[in-house]
Amino acid sequence: MAPTHVLRCCQRGLAWIPVIFIALVVCWSYYAYVLELCVYTITNIGEQVIYLIFFHLSFVMFVWSYWKTIFTKPANPSKEFCLPKAEKERYEKEERLESQQEILWRAASTLPLYTRTGAGAIRYCDRCQVIKPDRCHHCSACDMCVLKMDHHCPWVNNCVGFSNYKFFILFLAYSLVYCLFIAATVLKYFIKFWTNEVNNSAKFHVLFLFFVAAMFCISILSLFSYHLWLVGKNRSTIEAFRAPVFRTGSDKNGFSLGFRKNIAQVFGDQKKYWLLPIFTSQGDGLTFPTRLVNADAEQATVTLHPDTNKCMPDVSVSPLSESQNRLLSNEQHANNAEDHLAASPLKSAESETITISVESES
Repeated sequence: MAPTHVLRCCQRGLAWIPVIFIALVVCWSYYAYVLELCVYTITNIGEQVIYLIFFHLSFVMFVWSYWKTIFTKPANPSKEFCLPKAEKERYEKEERLESQQEILWRAASTLPLYTRTGAGAIRYCDRCQVIKPDRCHHCSACDMCVLKMDHHCPWVNNCVGFSNYKFFILFLAYSLVYCLFIAATVLKYFIKFWTNEVNNSAKFHVLFLFFVAAMFCISILSLFSYHLWLVGKNRSTIEAFRAPVFRTGSDKNGFSLGFRKNIAQVFGDQKKYWLLPIFTSQGDGLTFPTRLVNADAEQATVTLHPDTNKCMPDVSVSPLSESQNRLLSNEQHANNAEDHLAASPLKSAESETITISVESES
Protein backbone atom coordinates (compact mmCIF):
# COMPACT_ATOMS: atom_id res chain seq x y z
CA MET A 1 0.00 0.00 0.00
CA ALA A 2 2.74 2.45 0.99
CA PRO A 3 4.86 2.05 -2.19
CA THR A 4 1.73 2.53 -4.31
CA HIS A 5 0.85 5.71 -2.42
CA VAL A 6 4.39 7.06 -2.81
CA LEU A 7 4.37 6.25 -6.52
CA ARG A 8 1.06 8.05 -6.93
CA CYS A 9 2.44 11.14 -5.19
CA CYS A 10 5.51 11.09 -7.41
CA GLN A 11 3.32 10.88 -10.51
CA ARG A 12 1.26 13.84 -9.36
CA GLY A 13 4.42 15.84 -8.73
CA LEU A 14 5.95 15.01 -12.09
CA ALA A 15 2.70 15.95 -13.82
CA TRP A 16 3.36 19.60 -12.92
CA ILE A 17 6.64 19.71 -14.88
CA PRO A 18 5.03 20.80 -18.20
CA VAL A 19 3.07 23.52 -16.39
CA ILE A 20 6.21 24.76 -14.62
CA PHE A 21 8.05 24.77 -17.95
CA ILE A 22 5.35 26.92 -19.58
CA ALA A 23 5.33 29.25 -16.57
CA LEU A 24 9.10 29.73 -16.77
CA VAL A 25 8.95 30.42 -20.51
CA VAL A 26 6.19 32.98 -20.00
CA CYS A 27 8.10 34.71 -17.18
CA TRP A 28 11.25 34.86 -19.30
CA SER A 29 9.27 36.20 -22.29
CA TYR A 30 7.87 38.96 -20.07
CA TYR A 31 11.35 39.94 -18.92
CA ALA A 32 12.81 39.76 -22.42
CA TYR A 33 10.05 41.80 -24.05
CA VAL A 34 9.46 44.45 -21.38
CA LEU A 35 13.04 45.06 -20.23
CA GLU A 36 15.41 43.85 -22.93
CA LEU A 37 13.31 45.02 -25.89
CA CYS A 38 11.08 47.90 -24.80
CA VAL A 39 13.34 49.47 -22.14
CA TYR A 40 16.89 48.75 -23.36
CA THR A 41 16.48 48.49 -27.15
CA ILE A 42 13.56 50.68 -28.31
CA THR A 43 14.42 54.37 -28.05
CA ASN A 44 11.13 55.85 -29.29
CA ILE A 45 8.90 56.62 -26.26
CA GLY A 46 5.64 56.45 -28.24
CA GLU A 47 6.55 53.06 -29.65
CA GLN A 48 7.44 51.83 -26.18
CA VAL A 49 4.09 52.91 -24.73
CA ILE A 50 2.03 51.36 -27.52
CA TYR A 51 3.95 48.09 -27.40
CA LEU A 52 3.71 47.85 -23.62
CA ILE A 53 -0.05 48.56 -23.53
CA PHE A 54 -0.97 45.90 -26.10
CA PHE A 55 1.57 43.47 -24.68
CA HIS A 56 0.12 43.67 -21.18
CA LEU A 57 -3.45 43.33 -22.46
CA SER A 58 -2.62 40.09 -24.27
CA PHE A 59 -0.45 38.93 -21.37
CA VAL A 60 -3.20 39.40 -18.76
CA MET A 61 -5.86 37.63 -20.84
CA PHE A 62 -3.46 34.80 -21.64
CA VAL A 63 -2.46 34.25 -18.00
CA TRP A 64 -6.07 34.59 -16.79
CA SER A 65 -7.43 31.96 -19.20
CA TYR A 66 -4.45 29.66 -18.56
CA TRP A 67 -5.01 29.90 -14.79
CA LYS A 68 -8.72 29.11 -15.16
CA THR A 69 -7.97 26.11 -17.37
CA ILE A 70 -5.50 24.69 -14.86
CA PHE A 71 -7.38 25.24 -11.62
CA THR A 72 -11.00 24.67 -12.64
CA LYS A 73 -11.96 21.29 -11.23
CA PRO A 74 -13.42 18.86 -13.78
CA ALA A 75 -17.17 18.30 -13.35
CA ASN A 76 -18.20 14.82 -12.21
CA PRO A 77 -21.49 12.87 -12.45
CA SER A 78 -24.03 13.69 -9.77
CA LYS A 79 -25.25 11.25 -7.12
CA GLU A 80 -28.34 10.31 -9.11
CA PHE A 81 -26.06 8.41 -11.52
CA CYS A 82 -24.70 6.25 -8.71
CA LEU A 83 -26.31 2.85 -8.16
CA PRO A 84 -28.39 2.51 -4.99
CA LYS A 85 -26.62 0.58 -2.26
CA ALA A 86 -28.75 -2.56 -2.68
CA GLU A 87 -28.36 -2.52 -6.48
CA LYS A 88 -24.62 -1.95 -6.18
CA GLU A 89 -24.25 -4.98 -3.91
CA ARG A 90 -26.26 -7.11 -6.32
CA TYR A 91 -24.19 -5.85 -9.25
CA GLU A 92 -20.90 -6.69 -7.50
CA LYS A 93 -22.07 -10.17 -6.50
CA GLU A 94 -23.46 -10.97 -9.93
CA GLU A 95 -21.02 -12.79 -12.19
CA ARG A 96 -23.05 -13.00 -15.39
CA LEU A 97 -22.77 -10.03 -17.70
CA GLU A 98 -26.41 -10.34 -18.75
CA SER A 99 -27.63 -10.10 -15.17
CA GLN A 100 -25.38 -7.11 -14.51
CA GLN A 101 -26.83 -5.35 -17.53
CA GLU A 102 -30.36 -6.03 -16.29
CA ILE A 103 -29.49 -4.29 -13.02
CA LEU A 104 -28.04 -1.34 -14.92
CA TRP A 105 -31.05 -1.11 -17.24
CA ARG A 106 -33.41 -0.92 -14.27
CA ALA A 107 -31.30 1.73 -12.55
CA ALA A 108 -30.98 3.76 -15.79
CA SER A 109 -34.69 3.66 -16.60
CA THR A 110 -35.28 6.98 -14.80
CA LEU A 111 -32.09 8.68 -16.01
CA PRO A 112 -31.77 10.92 -19.12
CA LEU A 113 -29.46 8.56 -21.02
CA TYR A 114 -29.50 8.29 -24.80
CA THR A 115 -26.04 6.98 -25.64
CA ARG A 116 -24.87 3.40 -25.33
CA THR A 117 -21.73 1.34 -25.67
CA GLY A 118 -20.79 -0.03 -29.06
CA ALA A 119 -22.68 -3.21 -28.16
CA GLY A 120 -25.77 -1.26 -27.11
CA ALA A 121 -25.26 -1.71 -23.35
CA ILE A 122 -25.49 0.85 -20.56
CA ARG A 123 -22.23 2.80 -20.11
CA TYR A 124 -21.01 2.01 -16.59
CA CYS A 125 -17.69 2.88 -14.94
CA ASP A 126 -16.51 0.08 -12.66
CA ARG A 127 -13.73 2.31 -11.33
CA CYS A 128 -16.00 5.18 -10.19
CA GLN A 129 -19.07 2.91 -9.80
CA VAL A 130 -21.39 5.30 -11.63
CA ILE A 131 -23.56 5.09 -14.71
CA LYS A 132 -21.91 7.42 -17.20
CA PRO A 133 -24.02 10.36 -18.39
CA ASP A 134 -23.98 11.15 -22.09
CA ARG A 135 -20.57 12.34 -23.31
CA CYS A 136 -18.96 11.44 -19.96
CA HIS A 137 -15.74 9.40 -19.95
CA HIS A 138 -13.28 8.12 -17.37
CA CYS A 139 -9.88 9.86 -17.28
CA SER A 140 -7.14 7.48 -16.19
CA ALA A 141 -4.76 10.38 -15.41
CA CYS A 142 -7.25 12.15 -13.13
CA ASP A 143 -8.76 8.84 -11.98
CA MET A 144 -12.33 10.13 -12.26
CA CYS A 145 -15.26 10.31 -14.64
CA VAL A 146 -15.38 13.74 -16.33
CA LEU A 147 -18.52 15.29 -17.81
CA LYS A 148 -18.23 15.95 -21.55
CA MET A 149 -14.60 14.97 -21.46
CA ASP A 150 -12.52 16.25 -24.36
CA HIS A 151 -9.02 15.12 -23.42
CA HIS A 152 -6.42 15.22 -20.66
CA CYS A 153 -3.94 17.99 -21.37
CA PRO A 154 -0.46 17.63 -19.81
CA TRP A 155 0.30 21.32 -20.48
CA VAL A 156 -2.39 22.34 -18.00
CA ASN A 157 -2.16 19.19 -15.84
CA ASN A 158 -5.92 18.93 -15.91
CA CYS A 159 -8.74 17.23 -17.71
CA VAL A 160 -10.43 19.42 -20.32
CA GLY A 161 -14.18 18.91 -20.18
CA PHE A 162 -17.53 20.58 -19.60
CA SER A 163 -16.39 22.83 -16.74
CA ASN A 164 -13.31 24.33 -18.43
CA TYR A 165 -13.57 23.72 -22.19
CA LYS A 166 -14.39 27.39 -22.84
CA PHE A 167 -11.35 28.40 -20.77
CA PHE A 168 -9.18 26.01 -22.79
CA ILE A 169 -10.35 27.51 -26.10
CA LEU A 170 -9.66 31.03 -24.80
CA PHE A 171 -6.27 29.90 -23.51
CA LEU A 172 -5.36 28.74 -27.02
CA ALA A 173 -6.73 31.94 -28.54
CA TYR A 174 -4.92 34.35 -26.22
CA SER A 175 -1.69 32.38 -26.27
CA LEU A 176 -1.80 32.58 -30.07
CA VAL A 177 -2.44 36.34 -29.91
CA TYR A 178 0.37 36.72 -27.36
CA CYS A 179 2.89 34.86 -29.53
CA LEU A 180 1.79 36.58 -32.75
CA PHE A 181 2.10 40.02 -31.17
CA ILE A 182 5.59 39.27 -29.85
CA ALA A 183 6.76 37.80 -33.15
CA ALA A 184 5.35 40.72 -35.18
CA THR A 185 6.79 43.48 -32.99
CA VAL A 186 10.15 41.81 -32.44
CA LEU A 187 10.71 41.02 -36.13
CA LYS A 188 12.13 44.47 -37.01
CA TYR A 189 14.68 44.33 -34.21
CA PHE A 190 15.38 40.67 -34.88
CA ILE A 191 16.52 41.65 -38.39
CA LYS A 192 18.63 44.50 -37.04
CA PHE A 193 20.38 42.24 -34.55
CA TRP A 194 20.77 39.49 -37.14
CA THR A 195 22.44 41.89 -39.61
CA ASN A 196 24.50 43.51 -36.82
CA GLU A 197 22.92 46.94 -37.36
CA VAL A 198 22.34 47.08 -33.61
CA ASN A 199 24.52 45.31 -31.10
CA ASN A 200 23.93 45.43 -27.36
CA SER A 201 23.35 43.12 -24.42
CA ALA A 202 19.73 42.46 -25.48
CA LYS A 203 20.76 40.69 -28.69
CA PHE A 204 20.49 37.15 -27.33
CA HIS A 205 17.10 37.74 -25.68
CA VAL A 206 15.56 39.40 -28.75
CA LEU A 207 16.81 36.74 -31.17
CA PHE A 208 15.69 33.87 -28.97
CA LEU A 209 12.36 35.59 -28.20
CA PHE A 210 11.46 35.70 -31.89
CA PHE A 211 12.34 32.03 -32.45
CA VAL A 212 10.34 30.89 -29.41
CA ALA A 213 7.31 33.01 -30.32
CA ALA A 214 7.34 31.80 -33.93
CA MET A 215 7.69 28.16 -32.87
CA PHE A 216 4.76 28.38 -30.43
CA CYS A 217 2.67 30.21 -33.03
CA ILE A 218 2.90 27.31 -35.46
CA SER A 219 2.06 24.63 -32.90
CA ILE A 220 -0.77 26.59 -31.22
CA LEU A 221 -2.32 27.65 -34.53
CA SER A 222 -2.88 24.06 -35.64
CA LEU A 223 -4.34 23.02 -32.29
CA PHE A 224 -6.55 26.12 -32.05
CA SER A 225 -7.89 25.62 -35.59
CA TYR A 226 -8.74 22.00 -34.82
CA HIS A 227 -10.67 22.88 -31.66
CA LEU A 228 -12.55 25.67 -33.44
CA TRP A 229 -13.66 23.04 -35.95
CA LEU A 230 -14.75 20.79 -33.09
CA VAL A 231 -16.77 23.60 -31.50
CA GLY A 232 -18.49 24.29 -34.81
CA LYS A 233 -19.45 20.60 -35.06
CA ASN A 234 -20.28 20.30 -31.32
CA ARG A 235 -17.92 17.36 -30.90
CA SER A 236 -15.30 16.51 -28.35
CA THR A 237 -11.90 15.14 -29.32
CA ILE A 238 -13.04 11.69 -28.17
CA GLU A 239 -16.22 11.90 -30.28
CA ALA A 240 -14.19 13.00 -33.31
CA PHE A 241 -12.26 9.72 -33.16
CA ARG A 242 -15.13 7.52 -31.95
CA ALA A 243 -18.69 8.53 -32.83
CA PRO A 244 -21.23 8.33 -29.98
CA VAL A 245 -23.70 5.46 -30.17
CA PHE A 246 -27.40 6.26 -29.81
CA ARG A 247 -30.41 3.97 -29.70
CA THR A 248 -30.55 4.11 -33.48
CA GLY A 249 -26.81 3.50 -33.94
CA SER A 250 -23.64 5.57 -34.06
CA ASP A 251 -23.87 9.15 -35.29
CA LYS A 252 -20.88 11.49 -35.35
CA ASN A 253 -23.23 14.48 -35.73
CA GLY A 254 -25.65 13.33 -33.04
CA PHE A 255 -25.08 16.40 -30.84
CA SER A 256 -24.76 18.94 -33.65
CA LEU A 257 -27.53 21.56 -33.53
CA GLY A 258 -26.31 23.87 -36.28
CA PHE A 259 -23.31 26.19 -36.24
CA ARG A 260 -24.78 29.02 -34.14
CA LYS A 261 -26.29 26.74 -31.51
CA ASN A 262 -23.09 24.70 -31.37
CA ILE A 263 -21.13 27.87 -30.59
CA ALA A 264 -23.67 28.81 -27.92
CA GLN A 265 -23.31 25.39 -26.28
CA VAL A 266 -19.70 26.26 -25.37
CA PHE A 267 -19.69 30.07 -25.11
CA GLY A 268 -23.28 30.74 -23.99
CA ASP A 269 -26.01 33.07 -25.26
CA GLN A 270 -24.53 36.40 -24.12
CA LYS A 271 -21.85 37.41 -26.60
CA LYS A 272 -20.43 40.07 -24.29
CA TYR A 273 -18.93 37.28 -22.16
CA TRP A 274 -17.54 35.16 -24.99
CA LEU A 275 -14.01 36.59 -24.80
CA LEU A 276 -13.79 36.51 -21.00
CA PRO A 277 -12.62 33.43 -19.03
CA ILE A 278 -15.96 33.29 -17.20
CA PHE A 279 -18.09 30.15 -17.25
CA THR A 280 -21.06 30.73 -19.56
CA SER A 281 -21.52 27.31 -21.22
CA GLN A 282 -25.09 26.07 -21.59
CA GLY A 283 -26.53 23.13 -19.66
CA ASP A 284 -25.43 21.16 -16.63
CA GLY A 285 -23.04 18.71 -18.30
CA LEU A 286 -25.35 15.77 -17.54
CA THR A 287 -27.81 16.08 -20.42
CA PHE A 288 -27.40 17.53 -23.91
CA PRO A 289 -29.82 18.38 -26.73
CA THR A 290 -29.41 16.18 -29.77
CA ARG A 291 -29.63 16.73 -33.50
CA LEU A 292 -32.19 13.91 -33.98
CA VAL A 293 -34.72 15.51 -31.66
CA ASN A 294 -34.19 19.01 -32.99
CA ALA A 295 -34.74 17.82 -36.53
CA ASP A 296 -38.11 16.36 -35.58
CA ALA A 297 -39.13 19.13 -33.22
CA GLU A 298 -38.27 22.10 -35.42
CA GLN A 299 -38.69 20.83 -38.95
CA ALA A 300 -41.56 18.39 -39.00
CA THR A 301 -45.30 18.94 -38.54
CA VAL A 302 -47.78 16.08 -38.86
CA THR A 303 -51.17 17.05 -40.33
CA LEU A 304 -54.20 14.85 -41.03
CA HIS A 305 -56.22 15.68 -44.18
CA PRO A 306 -59.65 14.01 -44.42
CA ASP A 307 -61.45 13.39 -47.68
CA THR A 308 -62.69 16.59 -49.34
CA ASN A 309 -66.37 15.55 -49.24
CA LYS A 310 -66.29 15.25 -45.42
CA CYS A 311 -66.35 18.18 -43.06
CA MET A 312 -63.65 17.15 -40.59
CA PRO A 313 -61.18 19.66 -39.12
CA ASP A 314 -57.44 19.27 -39.56
CA VAL A 315 -55.66 17.66 -36.63
CA SER A 316 -52.03 18.76 -36.21
CA VAL A 317 -49.35 17.76 -33.77
CA SER A 318 -47.32 20.81 -32.81
CA PRO A 319 -43.53 20.70 -32.49
CA LEU A 320 -41.85 20.11 -29.17
CA SER A 321 -40.20 22.99 -27.36
CA GLU A 322 -36.47 23.04 -26.76
CA SER A 323 -36.96 22.40 -23.07
CA GLN A 324 -38.44 19.01 -24.07
CA ASN A 325 -35.50 18.28 -26.29
CA ARG A 326 -34.96 14.62 -25.54
CA LEU A 327 -35.07 11.50 -27.67
CA LEU A 328 -37.59 9.93 -25.32
CA SER A 329 -39.90 12.90 -25.77
CA ASN A 330 -39.64 12.43 -29.52
CA GLU A 331 -40.71 8.80 -29.24
CA GLN A 332 -43.62 9.67 -26.95
CA HIS A 333 -44.64 12.37 -29.38
CA ALA A 334 -44.84 9.82 -32.21
CA ASN A 335 -46.73 7.35 -30.05
CA ASN A 336 -49.30 9.97 -29.10
CA ALA A 337 -49.89 10.73 -32.77
CA GLU A 338 -50.40 7.04 -33.52
CA ASP A 339 -52.83 6.66 -30.60
CA HIS A 340 -54.81 9.64 -31.83
CA LEU A 341 -55.07 8.09 -35.27
CA ALA A 342 -56.23 4.79 -33.84
CA ALA A 343 -58.98 6.45 -31.81
CA SER A 344 -60.21 8.68 -34.60
CA PRO A 345 -63.58 7.88 -36.20
CA LEU A 346 -61.90 8.31 -39.56
CA LYS A 347 -60.44 4.84 -39.20
CA SER A 348 -63.88 3.18 -39.31
CA ALA A 349 -64.96 4.87 -42.49
CA GLU A 350 -63.83 2.94 -45.58
CA SER A 351 -64.64 5.75 -47.97
CA GLU A 352 -62.45 8.27 -46.20
CA THR A 353 -58.71 8.59 -46.74
CA ILE A 354 -55.99 9.94 -44.49
CA THR A 355 -52.80 11.50 -45.79
CA ILE A 356 -49.90 12.52 -43.57
CA SER A 357 -47.69 15.25 -44.95
CA VAL A 358 -44.42 16.47 -43.48
CA GLU A 359 -43.92 20.19 -43.88
CA SER A 360 -40.31 21.27 -43.40
CA GLU A 361 -39.25 24.75 -42.48
CA SER A 362 -37.00 26.38 -45.02
